[in-house]
Amino acid sequence: QVRLVESGGGLVQAGGSLRLSCAASGRTFSIDGMGWARQAPGKEREFVAYITWSGASTYVGDSVRGRFTISRDNAKNTVYLQMNSLKPEDTAVYYCAASSTLATSVLDEYDYWGQGTQVTVSS
Repeated sequence: QVRLVESGGGLVQAGGSLRLSCAASGRTFSIDGMGWARQAPGKEREFVAYITWSGASTYVGDSVRGRFTISRDNAKNTVYLQMNSLKPEDTAVYYCAASSTLATSVLDEYDYWGQGTQVTVSS
C-alpha cells in the first residue's frame, strides 16, 4: 500500500500563490507516476498535472498551464504543486494520486489517492 498525505491548501486572494505538498509513504518503490487532480463543488474530478516518479517527465493540463508547476523531491518522497496567478475558478479540493503503472492524465489509472486539501481563491 501507498499512503499519500496532502498539505498546503488554504484561502488566498485572486492573483496569489500557494504550494501544495504530497508526501508518499509505504510501498513507494511501486510508484511509477504521481499526479494532481481537483474537484470543484458539483463538478467532476479534473486532471491537473503529473510527474514521473523519477521526476524526468512532467505534464500540466490545459486549464492551468503557464500558472501551475509540478515538481518532486526524491529524498523526501514528496511531490509539489506550485500554483501561481490563482483565479476564483481554481477553487476546489485538490487531490494527490499515485500510479503503479505510468504517469498519466487519465485519472482512472491512478491506484492510490490522498484525502484532499481545500484551496479557496477569493475574488
